Amino acid sequence: MNQEQYPEFVTERFVNQNSSRSKRSEFARDRARVLHSSALRRLSAKTQVLSPESGDFARTRLTHSLEVAQVGRELAIMLGIDADLVDMACLSHDLGHPPFGHNGESALNFWAADIGGFEGNAQTFRILTRLEQKVIVEGVSRGLNLTRASLDAVSKYPWRLSEASGYIAGGVKFGVYEDDLEVFQWARAEAPSGEKVIEAEIMDFSDDVAYSVHDFEDAIVEKFIDVEILNGDSIIDQLITGVLDWSESKLERENVYQAIQRIRSNEFWISGFDGSRENLAQLKNLTSDLIGSFVTRVYEANINIALQNDRYKKNLIVPSEVSEEIAVLKGLVATFLMTSDDRQYYYQAQRELLIELADAIYDSGIGFDRVTQYYFDNAKSPEAKKRAVVDCVANMTDAHAHALHREILGTEV
Repeated sequence: MNQEQYPEFVTERFVNQNSSRSKRSEFARDRARVLHSSALRRLSAKTQVLSPESGDFARTRLTHSLEVAQVGRELAIMLGIDADLVDMACLSHDLGHPPFGHNGESALNFWAADIGGFEGNAQTFRILTRLEQKVIVEGVSRGLNLTRASLDAVSKYPWRLSEASGYIAGGVKFGVYEDDLEVFQWARAEAPSGEKVIEAEIMDFSDDVAYSVHDFEDAIVEKFIDVEILNGDSIIDQLITGVLDWSESKLERENVYQAIQRIRSNEFWISGFDGSRENLAQLKNLTSDLIGSFVTRVYEANINIALQNDRYKKNLIVPSEVSEEIAVLKGLVATFLMTSDDRQYYYQAQRELLIELADAIYDSGIGFDRVTQYYFDNAKSPEAKKRAVVDCVANMTDAHAHALHREILGTEV
């Protein structure tokens, strides 16, 4: 589907704007608005899995987002879905992440528990519809004023907290805060309740692909994963247990074992890693081959998807073997890095830093950027003031959070 195949209803904007003088589609305009946003630029100094300060090789949130967009755009073209729309959703998907990755998300969710919590996807929607300053009407910011289709495409969890059902790895997931419902409900006016649109499904899958493969690559290069240990059978039971724990035991043990074996049988699998040019080249070929394999198998499973007109019924089919292999890569990184005992003090220190910083900003009124300062100063309630503090801290890069903590509190966690 190119834009001309989408109904005019989904290309509307909350605030009507005349088309630009260029010949771009509305979705291409939306992609450009995200690409030029300050929120996207800030991702260059935010943690993906490893800190931006850990070295020059590891991904940041920005490089991760660019890689997700590349995967998503390729799959969209293969499936006949508008590539600019999917590209825009992929570029946007992590805009709401705070400093220190998911660890920072946990800290802000704890600090904001009494005002509806913090959720990176809901924060993304807030950034696109309120915090990015492009369209302001009668003093009210409408953010980037994206089309309905674009706002729908970034809605990975298209429901509010009160409608969320159950726990997903990382916490309860939702896509909008209560005070952002007006634009959310407008964007979802004709969408079935709780149903993701096809572009959001492609974005979600592309994120899983990039996240699993590239974090695995980074962890090997930065020596958090010992490839020789991965190749040994003595640790296989421990690895399977780690993967099952990370996936909350949604997989069968034998399926995890078979997925590990399939990955280790890849023609580019490496038996050791010493950082040589040859090792780096082979590792790059491994990541490329894994991505190509995941995308190709999903394309083959969805080859007739474009024949359906209803974007909410084009449910993306991800073969079980692909899901298992992605889960294995994620679980391996978690086992060696994120759930490793010797990293827990480091993660605890990050959470304490953000909580102390949020307290200090709320009490002192110091540390806001221009936009969040406006919302703090004009808040009508303590809850609104607290939400402005959350917006302020979530906007920060890792380095800015550290520096501001030192400036206000005079100490380093």
